[in-house]
Amino acid sequence: MCGPGRPRLPRGPPPARPTAGYKLTRRAVSAASPPVVRAGGFPCPSEKPPLPLSMAEDLILERCDLELEANGRDHHTADLCQDRLVVRRGQPFWLKLHFEGRSYEAGVDTLTFSAVTGPAPSEEAGTKARFPLSDAVEEGAWTASVVDQQDGVLSLQLSTPATAPIGLYRLSLEASTGYQGSSFVLGHFTLLFNTWCPADAVYLDSEEERREYVLTQQGFIYQGSAKFIKSVPWNYGQFEDGILDTCLMLLDINPKFLKDSGRDCSRRSSPVYVGRVVSGMVNCNDDQGVLQGRWDNNYGDGVSPMFWIGSVDILRRWRDYGCQQVKYGQCWVFAAVACTVLRCLGIPTRVVTNYNSAHDQNSNLLIEYFRNEFGELQGDKSEMIWNFHCWVESWMTRPDLQPGYEGWQALDPTPQEKSEGTYCCGPVPVRAIKEGDLSTKYDAPFVFAEVNADVVDWIQQEDGSMHKSINHSLVVGLKISTKSVGRDEREDITHNYKYPEGSQEERDAFTRANHLNKLAEKEETGVAMRIRVAESMSMGSDFDVFAHITNDTAEDRACRLVLCARTVSYNGVLGPECGTKDLLGLALEPYSEKSIPLRILYEKYRDSLTQSNLIKVQGLLIEPAANSYVLAQRDIYLENPEIKIRVLGEPKQNRKLVAEVSMRNPLTVPLTGCSFTVEGAGLLREQKTVEIPDPVEPEEVVKVRVDLLPLHVGLSKLVVNFESDKLKSVKGFRNIIIGPS
Repeated sequence: MCGPGRPRLPRGPPPARPTAGYKLTRRAVSAASPPVVRAGGFPCPSEKPPLPLSMAEDLILERCDLELEANGRDHHTADLCQDRLVVRRGQPFWLKLHFEGRSYEAGVDTLTFSAVTGPAPSEEAGTKARFPLSDAVEEGAWTASVVDQQDGVLSLQLSTPATAPIGLYRLSLEASTGYQGSSFVLGHFTLLFNTWCPADAVYLDSEEERREYVLTQQGFIYQGSAKFIKSVPWNYGQFEDGILDTCLMLLDINPKFLKDSGRDCSRRSSPVYVGRVVSGMVNCNDDQGVLQGRWDNNYGDGVSPMFWIGSVDILRRWRDYGCQQVKYGQCWVFAAVACTVLRCLGIPTRVVTNYNSAHDQNSNLLIEYFRNEFGELQGDKSEMIWNFHCWVESWMTRPDLQPGYEGWQALDPTPQEKSEGTYCCGPVPVRAIKEGDLSTKYDAPFVFAEVNADVVDWIQQEDGSMHKSINHSLVVGLKISTKSVGRDEREDITHNYKYPEGSQEERDAFTRANHLNKLAEKEETGVAMRIRVAESMSMGSDFDVFAHITNDTAEDRACRLVLCARTVSYNGVLGPECGTKDLLGLALEPYSEKSIPLRILYEKYRDSLTQSNLIKVQGLLIEPAANSYVLAQRDIYLENPEIKIRVLGEPKQNRKLVAEVSMRNPLTVPLTGCSFTVEGAGLLREQKTVEIPDPVEPEEVVKVRVDLLPLHVGLSKLVVNFESDKLKSVKGFRNIIIGPS
C-alpha cells in the first residue's frame, strides 16, 4: 500500500464534501445472483440488534461522495480532480456512501463492489474486479474496508493493485439483504500509474524527481548546436483541461486497441506497453496519430514546427478536429507531446536532446558522405547526421529483460524507421546502449547508432577515384542534454549513454556491438584544421568565421583551402551558399598556425536561413602532393533577440494579472505581420495571440499586454512566441510565482 492514503484508523477521511454529482442507478438483484461473502464493518455505537434477514428493509443508496478534494490531494491529482475522480494505482482512496431510510448493518447487509475498464472487461484479463467489503486490506488486490460510520453515512477506503491496468473505470455497488438487493453505479474514476508506490513499475524513490518528471507542467527543450546550446521553453500542460481525456482517447484509437480491445486494455498494466503505444501514436504515419512530420520548410497549409510553444494546443487541435493529424511536427515537437501524454498517465518522463545525431538506416553504424573535389555533397542523402535530435526517456522496470536494465528507457516518437511494422522506437534501456548490448528490446541498434555511429567522408578525385578524408570535427553523440531537476538549468547526461572516449569500457562496448569502425586507429597527417568563431553571432548581423590550420610537421606544405558557408536545417539538409572562399596557393610553414577568415553577410543568408537559425561552415584543405584531404565543419547558431516579460501587479491565485511582453527589432529592415502568442499552464485557459497591425521599424521596441488569471498557487511559466515576415519563432519565458489569494 502506498502514499499518504495508508489506513488512518480510527480517524476517518477528511470532512464530507458535496457529492461528485453522479446520478445513481439501481437495479434489483435476484436470488440467482452470484453468492457473495458477508463483510464486517464498524457499527454505530447506538446500533440496534440486527433484524432477522426476512424482516430487514432493503438498503437504499441515496448518493455516493467520491471525496474529490481529499483524494486529489493524496494522489497528487488535485488539478485533475475538479469534477471527476482521478487516482493512482496501488494506493487507497476514499469514498462515502449515503444511505436512505436506514443505515448499513454489518451483520445484515452484504456490500460487493465491481470495478471494470474497457469495452469487454474480464477477470482473467485483469480488467474486471469484484470484491466484497472486508475488514482486512490485502496487499496487491482490489479491496474495500470501512473507515467510519456516522448515522446513514458509511466512509470507505478502496485499494487498487499496483499492477492494475490504467484507464477509465466504472465503479458499481451490489447491496443485498438476505436474498434480495439492489445494484448501483457509484460513478467513474480514472486510474493512473503511481511513481509514489514502491510496488509500481514506475516507482522513483526521489520526491524531487517525482515532482519534476510527473507533476511539473513546464520545461526546456535544447536546440541550437553542440557549440551553442539553446534552451527553448515548453508548456507541457499535462493537467490542463481536457488533456487527460485526450490522452485516454489516444490509447483508445491505437491500432492494437482497434484490433483486440480486451487484450490492449489488459496490457495497459505495463508502462513498457503503454510507452510503445504512445511512441507510435504521437506520429500519424500508421494510424490516426497526433502529428504529421515535415522537414522541407514548406508549412503553408499548417503550422511551422518552430511556432509551437506547448503540447496543449496541439493535443486540443487533434481532439477537436476528430483525431485528424495536426500539421506539422519535427523531432522536439514529437518528443514534447509524448512527454505530455506519458506524464499525464503517470509515467516519469523527460525530453532528451542528442547533438550530432546519426540516422543510420542500414544498421551498419556508418554514415558515409560522398563529395566532389570541392567538398560538395553528391546525390540525395537519406542517411544523415542531424544537428540535434530529440527523444524522451521514461522511468520504469523491465521485467521482460535481464536484471540491471530497469531505470531510464529511450522512446523516440519521431517517425524514422519502422519497428515491428510500426513507426515507433523503444522503449530501450539507456544502460543497454551504453553497454553496446544491441540484442535488447526494443530498437537498440538504431538508438546505439544515433549516439555512436562513425562518419566517413569520401572525396571523388578528377579521375573518378574516391579518397577518404580526415574529419575530426564531426563526432556523433555529443552533449546529450535534458533539463535539471528542480532548476532551469541544463544537465549533461552523455555519461548515461557512453563511456569516456578511449576508455577500456568504451572499447568493450564497441566490441559487443561489433562496431569495428570505432575500434580502428584514426589517420593523422600532421596537418589539422578546425572552424572558429570570434564573437557571438546574432540574427541580422554580419560576422567572421575562421579556418584555423596547424602544421605540426617539420616540412613545408603547399595546400588549397576551400571555405564555404551554407544555411542548413537542423536535420542536416543544406540550403544555398551564403559565403565562399577558395585559396589555391596556401603555404603552411613547419610548425606554424594560420587563421583564414570568411565574412558572412546578413544580406546573403537572410532569404535562405531556415527557422532553425543554423549556418554550416565547412573547410576542405587539400594537399595535392600527398593526396591528402582534411575536412572541418561547424554549425553556427544565430541568436534571436530577447523577449522581455514584465509582470504588472502582485501574482495572486484567482486574481487578474497583466503581463507586458516586448521585443526590439534587431534587423536593418522593418518587420510586418507581427504577433505574440502566449500560453502557460495555470495562467491562461487557452493560448492567446496578439497581433500588431503596424510595421515594426529597425531598432523599434514592440510591446503588448496580455491578461492572465492564475488558477494555482506555486510556480508557473509564461511561454511566448513572436512571429513576423522576416523574424520567426522567437521564444521567451518568465517564471511567475503565484501566491494564495
